[in-house]
Amino acid sequence: MYDLVEKTFTKLTDSDNDHHLLDISPDGKSVLFCANLHEESDYEQITDLYMVNTDSKEIRQLTNGDGSYYQGSFSPNGEKIACLGHEFPFAGATQNELFIFDLSTNERICLSKDWDMQLGDSMIGDFQMGTSEKGPVWSKEADKLFFIASKEGATALYSVTTDHTRSTLFKDHNHVAGFAFNENDDSFILHISKPTEPVNFYLLSADGRVTQLTDANASFLAETELIEPEEVTFTAEDGWEIQGWLLKPYGFTSGEKYPFILEIHGGPHAMYGRTFFHEMQLLAAKGYVVLYVNPRGSYGYGQKFVDACRKDYGGKDYRDLMAAVDHALKSFDFIDAERLGVTGGSYGGFMTNWIVSHTNRFKAAVTQRSISNWLSFYGVSDIGYFFTEWEHGLNLLDDPKKAVGYLTT
Repeated sequence: MYDLVEKTFTKLTDSDNDHHLLDISPDGKSVLFCANLHEESDYEQITDLYMVNTDSKEIRQLTNGDGSYYQGSFSPNGEKIACLGHEFPFAGATQNELFIFDLSTNERICLSKDWDMQLGDSMIGDFQMGTSEKGPVWSKEADKLFFIASKEGATALYSVTTDHTRSTLFKDHNHVAGFAFNENDDSFILHISKPTEPVNFYLLSADGRVTQLTDANASFLAETELIEPEEVTFTAEDGWEIQGWLLKPYGFTSGEKYPFILEIHGGPHAMYGRTFFHEMQLLAAKGYVVLYVNPRGSYGYGQKFVDACRKDYGGKDYRDLMAAVDHALKSFDFIDAERLGVTGGSYGGFMTNWIVSHTNRFKAAVTQRSISNWLSFYGVSDIGYFFTEWEHGLNLLDDPKKAVGYLTT
């Protein structure tokens, strides 16, 4: 804490752990932060909410040490805190919940318990990701919260009253990456990205009118052609509906055949969608048809869907991707079936490796920052020691031969 008058610093915490500043109470006497203050924090994925008193430096823990809570904010009167979080019922594939903590009664209320949607921005991209997102924001009267949620390849702005009534404030099938709320006139500034518009700010008025405020990339767009993606949906082998998008190549000419690239996102618990994606546009500019889809394991389609690839890597998720290629070849006669390529990073890199070892239909493959050996991934990566058990339900060190056999079947 810095005193602007005395020009002095005061250290509020001294634990040898990372602390993440979230908010300051309206009276300025408490600082809200999240951290894992356990001695074994290097081996845990727990994140608790804490308040530290700016006078006494006394720390109060608000959560129970069993979950991950973040993006908290004080209500205008300082009596409550809203945040996102969960307690890992589906490990790393768990959808976020929206909580309110009453500081006087220690009561925790989950406003989203009857929803089946991912709260927050889960859109994946290479231009921006989580750049301006904030957690739930209170209304002036503290009777309502505003938040972003991810659904079916898009993010939108929602509100919910403290009696659990949810409303959609803005949804235009694009990427709302952040927002600011003006309590004086109930308007919002929206940070929006679209497939052919990298980013701009928009004003959302209280009456629902939307006004573009910036034209940040006008010079870039004046000399660069971006391709508008075409949405595709198809049915997987077990009847599940899968969503994706296809980019035609730059200079597309009807009647010609074009090489094809299947893009696979990382995570695997993330979401492709309607946002600007430089890599996709560059490949289209180089003359490729580009297909990117959300196979099971992706956010945006409910808890059952996002959890469906755990303990089944290379199973139905792989078949979803092959069904996507089959659908594209059947639906778009300009794809050259003899020139198919595949690429992806992280989980997408793993899946690229898996694909080329299970089918010969692709002529080229580029695996990026991939998992090619689960034992080395466990031992030398930054997430392997917990991610492997989360995603596969087994500890590689318990029985390495059995584990590797399972993961390479």
